[in-house]
Amino acid sequence: MAASSSSLVSVEASFFENLKGFILAVVSSAFIGSSFIVKKLGLQRAGASGTRARSGGYGYLKEPLWWIGMITMIVGELANFVAYMFAPAVLVTPLGALSIIVSAVLAHFFLKEKLQKMGILGCVLCIVGSTLIVLHAPSESSLTSVEEIWELATQPAFLLYLASAIAIVLVLFLYCEPRYGQTNIMVYIGICSIIGSLTVMSVKAVGIAIKLTIEGSSQAASFQTWVFVMVAITCIITQLNYLNKGKLFKQHVIISMPSVMGIGPHIY
Repeated sequence: MAASSSSLVSVEASFFENLKGFILAVVSSAFIGSSFIVKKLGLQRAGASGTRARSGGYGYLKEPLWWIGMITMIVGELANFVAYMFAPAVLVTPLGALSIIVSAVLAHFFLKEKLQKMGILGCVLCIVGSTLIVLHAPSESSLTSVEEIWELATQPAFLLYLASAIAIVLVLFLYCEPRYGQTNIMVYIGICSIIGSLTVMSVKAVGIAIKLTIEGSSQAASFQTWVFVMVAITCIITQLNYLNKGKLFKQHVIISMPSVMGIGPHIY
């Protein structure tokens, strides 16, 4: 009887933690989706008076509107980061697709990027897909230290994926970007998406480390924690840089493609 009661309490606790993660992820998507529009308006304004971002210019850093969009994105990313502390990545990450809908609708009104019938159908499919994944999200196994995450991250299968991801990004960066970056959106999308897959995993690891520390099991002394922190920071900065270079393509395309490719989501 005691075991049954304990199991029920555990299920309830898991449900409420997933609910917290769900709400935070939805709020995050709203902030991030709107931030894309504000940032693009800032990029357009900066590009009208100087070198465009995708041509190597950084004049947008002097544009207040771009910074408003960046602050909005940071708020959204913080909510997304906390969501990873409470809910499994398989639940939080798909909800990033909601930012596509927010961005597409706002782009229709503020950027005059008309949303066609197929675009509307795509938005509906995003909602259906996210709902199905959320409803069937698995329970997350309880981790007691960052060392356990590190052990998972050093498995041969993941190391093979990591090496492949880095190799592909280097090809895109060294060969494809100089030749096709300004004419083919897939160059920037590819870099952002592949790096994004590493962002999701490193942010999840950092989130778990913070959660365990708050619960009384400090992870600050573990070198693995700081490795994950550095990986997360490096990936986020790289994504932001290439996102800004790709921002002058159509907004709904630059936002939706990484989610369609199934990787990294939110930081774009």
